[in-house]
Amino acid sequence: MDHSGLRLAGGKRSSKRDRILNIFSRQKGHLSADDLYDLVRREDPVIGRATVYRTLQWMVTAGMARKVDFGEGRSRFEPSHRHPRHFHFVCNECHRSFVTSQIVVQVFGTCEECRTGNAVAPIDGATAELVFARDALRMALATERSGLDFYTRAARRTTDPRGREVFRRLADEEQTHLQTLENRYRELLTQDPQLESRPKFLFFKAAAQGIFAEGSEKLQTGINDLQALMIGIKCERDSYRFFRRYGRRFEESEGKQVFMEFAAEERAHCQLLIREYRALRERLGLPRSGKRTAARSGN
Repeated sequence: MDHSGLRLAGGKRSSKRDRILNIFSRQKGHLSADDLYDLVRREDPVIGRATVYRTLQWMVTAGMARKVDFGEGRSRFEPSHRHPRHFHFVCNECHRSFVTSQIVVQVFGTCEECRTGNAVAPIDGATAELVFARDALRMALATERSGLDFYTRAARRTTDPRGREVFRRLADEEQTHLQTLENRYRELLTQDPQLESRPKFLFFKAAAQGIFAEGSEKLQTGINDLQALMIGIKCERDSYRFFRRYGRRFEESEGKQVFMEFAAEERAHCQLLIREYRALRERLGLPRSGKRTAARSGN
């Protein structure tokens, strides 16, 4: 299919964008951003991940691609020109989808421009970077709030004085970091008046904030101090791995910086909890059998 005539209002011709668009339009099924990036890299290793992500957002805005969510923790995309609007039935276990007989749904409403009378500017490269940073900060803020709740609860339930002090210290750090992130988020919003309402692009279902929410639930089950520390270690370890894994996927940007800074913070918290876990075992006169398990938690 010739896409030369398909151009978003205000968009510029780009050989990289055209190549990504052509590769995307040849595919069948539903691709994640990473799937498309891998396909593009095979044909043109020079094109970076951020360019692929921006082009996907551009295609969604231009109506050439649709973004769908199958509940697997990431968005997927499909070409619009071969796929009339349809429903997906998604398996709760494997998250694979299958298409039913065609069903037509019409949804009426008022678009943003008609509702406000203000023209909505297209998402260019600079705006896409702001959207990435906004989504990364939102995820970090949600994780920080969830961690604050976890450590506040843990401090209340722990009977060991030193362990309680560690949990209180971590709760205080989460509160301080939360305020810093909120200030950073407000400063980011000043760069684009429409940034708060722009579509979400980074999507991680049950992301890192869910890790601490699960830990808070476990604190309600009558655990002892050692178990509380182990839950904290697991939460911080999983959160660290989450932010490091996804941070490494981005090219240099503010969004990447947010992820990597948060990963470093979570790792430091994990190491602090590991040290306290070992010290508590020694105070209780227990063997050091948990040392190797706890040490792995900080990797």
